[in-house]
Amino acid sequence: MSAPEQLHLIDGERRLSFSGATFERVDPFSGEVVTVAAAGARADARSAVEAAAKAFPAWASTTPQQRAELLETAADLLEGRAPLIAEAVTEECGGTFGWGMFNCMLAAGMLRGAAALTGAVDAAQETIESHVPGLEARAVRRPAGVVVGMAPWNAPVILSTRAVAAPLAFGNTVVLKASEKCPRVHAAVISALHAAGVPGGAVNLLVHCADDAPEVVDELIAHPAVRRVSFTGSTRVGRIVAMKCAEHLKPSVLELGGKAPMVVLADADLDRAAAAASFGAFMNSGQICMSTERIVADASIAEALAQKLAARAAALTTGDPRDQATMVGPLVDGASHARVLELVEDARSKGATVLAGGANGANNVMAPTVVAGVTKEMRLYSEESFGPVVAIVASNGPDQAVQLANDTEYGLSAAVFTSDEQRGLDLAGRIESGICHVNSSTVQDEPPMPFGGVKASGWGRFGGTAALHEFTDLRWITVQRGERQYPI
Repeated sequence: MSAPEQLHLIDGERRLSFSGATFERVDPFSGEVVTVAAAGARADARSAVEAAAKAFPAWASTTPQQRAELLETAADLLEGRAPLIAEAVTEECGGTFGWGMFNCMLAAGMLRGAAALTGAVDAAQETIESHVPGLEARAVRRPAGVVVGMAPWNAPVILSTRAVAAPLAFGNTVVLKASEKCPRVHAAVISALHAAGVPGGAVNLLVHCADDAPEVVDELIAHPAVRRVSFTGSTRVGRIVAMKCAEHLKPSVLELGGKAPMVVLADADLDRAAAAASFGAFMNSGQICMSTERIVADASIAEALAQKLAARAAALTTGDPRDQATMVGPLVDGASHARVLELVEDARSKGATVLAGGANGANNVMAPTVVAGVTKEMRLYSEESFGPVVAIVASNGPDQAVQLANDTEYGLSAAVFTSDEQRGLDLAGRIESGICHVNSSTVQDEPPMPFGGVKASGWGRFGGTAALHEFTDLRWITVQRGERQYPI
């Protein structure tokens, strides 16, 4: 059986690339070709932006109610298609069926959350007192124009939906640059919006292979019709996107890498902490930007916590993501698998103790791994693993725990576990991260929350009304009533 074909969706039409080129996506577990996709290049990117620019005036003039109804319909379609989309998540990304279904449900919630925000542009109008006689001044928000969204593969339905939902809700048109690792999954989101009735050109999908990414990204950012860029992915690529946006004076929203710390104080409930750490470190094979990468545990309880977490890790079922019993499937590709193993071996060679996992598995599968005694000399201390590995770092008291938690270039998510809620909140305020949870996992997301990081984890915020500031222009509009005296 031949693999499904994935084309671009530009101006309401499914198209091959101008060159006719295609590329293949293979299943991370089986190695079989599961998708044959159009390999877009500069001309295709230009065409997608031009279609979005042409559609912008009409889409921006729709009423909030019209946009809300379309987004609600798209949410219904996404839910109805969830089982098929979840299968594509397994085939292209190696995610379990449950992970794919969770992606679809949260993404549908994001569309509904965006639908509820369609009136926020008009509601944001503010009258400002002027010192000029007869002058009425207003601060208003207006759609920015064409928004380019670049989404990754790791939470593919959630993050592609996040890239387009709020921009569309506020009256912008969008171009989604799909990840080469999951073109069919990202296409499913755009297909739901298109089937819901979002006009051709208002939402566009651009697909490309890895080799063509530089010229595609360059064209998308440089095009004069593009007014906003959002990117979710690695800090390395995010820096490239940021520099290109700066070159063309394009505002950007960047959600980048993470090395999320979980601070566990001496008075914490260790069973609750171990449960949260297991979920936070090993869900989706640790391939989540918020994954718990470091546990900064008070020295008095570090060993006990490590043993509890190791027991949980050893009990997780690994293997074929098509098997309903599988909890932890493969990493996204062989290069990721090899790199995570390198990090574990580097730590082991420098004195760390591997309490669970750490072995080389078949089909890019790696058992959930707990590494104790991690120190600054080890790569695992500072490098984002993006795999099912968690490092345990011992600390002496709350102050040193905060110091260690902040000893990273990243600052996306964090957590604090303690029986003293106020102390937890105090420490959360001192941790350098965009997100921090007291007595809960580092991995959390909800549509209305302001999601984003600090330091090398990026800037800007997705979610809720925070997105209004990212994807609209703030304008100053005045009306002069009566005559005005000018000095010359």
